[in-house]
Amino acid sequence: MILCGNPRAQFLAHKEEITAAISSVLEQGRYILGSEVAAFEQEFSAFVGVAHGIGVGSGTDALHVALRACGVVPGDEVITVAHTAVATVAAIELAGAIPVLVDIDPELYTLDPAGLERAITPKTRAIVPVHIYGQAADLEPILEIARRHGLRVIEDCAQAHGATYRGTRVGAWGDLACFSFYPTKNLGAIGDGGMVVTGDATLAGRARLAREYGWNERYVSSVPGWNSRLDEIQAAVLRIKLRYLDRDNLARQRLAGLYDAMLDGAGLTLPRRRPDGQHVYHLYVVRSPRREPLQAHLHAAGISALVHYPVPIHQQPAYLGRLTGGGALPATERASREVLSLPMYPELTEDHIRTVAEGVRGFTRSSSE
Repeated sequence: MILCGNPRAQFLAHKEEITAAISSVLEQGRYILGSEVAAFEQEFSAFVGVAHGIGVGSGTDALHVALRACGVVPGDEVITVAHTAVATVAAIELAGAIPVLVDIDPELYTLDPAGLERAITPKTRAIVPVHIYGQAADLEPILEIARRHGLRVIEDCAQAHGATYRGTRVGAWGDLACFSFYPTKNLGAIGDGGMVVTGDATLAGRARLAREYGWNERYVSSVPGWNSRLDEIQAAVLRIKLRYLDRDNLARQRLAGLYDAMLDGAGLTLPRRRPDGQHVYHLYVVRSPRREPLQAHLHAAGISALVHYPVPIHQQPAYLGRLTGGGALPATERASREVLSLPMYPELTEDHIRTVAEGVRGFTRSSSE
């Protein structure tokens, strides 16, 4: 089976370094918020291009911490999209805020600035653009609207480690930005992990307080907080993998180019790239009006292709009827019916890509007979 994502392959690619790093942490005996976390916070924030990094327990926690650091309180509204992992909306609700969902660009799948201003009300406090599939949202118009209305911008970079927009990495544009290190991400741990990054020292201080009980002094809470801490083993693993992230992203781009060439004329809508950014292909997402039979055909051929995401958040049972006032999000809803993620990870070979392309073309031929 050719897997859609394969974190084990990345572990095997760096096995000796990773196992040595884990062994070192175990020998040192400091397992939470120690020297490995501090070093990784500095190295990753420098990679993004900002001054501060705050390691937390997951990408969802990173969003929650960032919202709290921005002063979002119960009853505030936060604008984002429905075409995203449910974690984006879950984090907004963890902060007690009300998610307000807007539609996406029908070709790039990111927040459509054209619908943003209409969603702003006196209760709006923040905007969370999601850089989905490895590509940046259109940040400049989003930031311009946010500035005019006095709103915070928190980038959701969970799928876009290393992606750029107009020459600057994502994560360096908003007031804060949030990353996930879930194992399948471009920079993945061997468990959960996340980080908040920011260039604002005040916001960084608030985020650090929030992640560990509001402690400035151990066991003394200066503000209410909670527990979301990146552990030393995950940080040690991530420090190893960070050294290879640019190289791995280049491998993803090369593989995407092979897909483009081999799937040209195969009856799919291929990914569109933003001309002013660098796509890092967390996922290689195509579209087909016959997605389900295509997915079944590929699975029968030993190819795992997944759907990110099959049900928009506003149509999921937990949120049905209470987000966007029950209104339609046409571009989001159409994408949810048609998108399909083909296998994508740096260790794939050209032969793997050819096998996937042949599987797609076989489906196209059989459908036309």
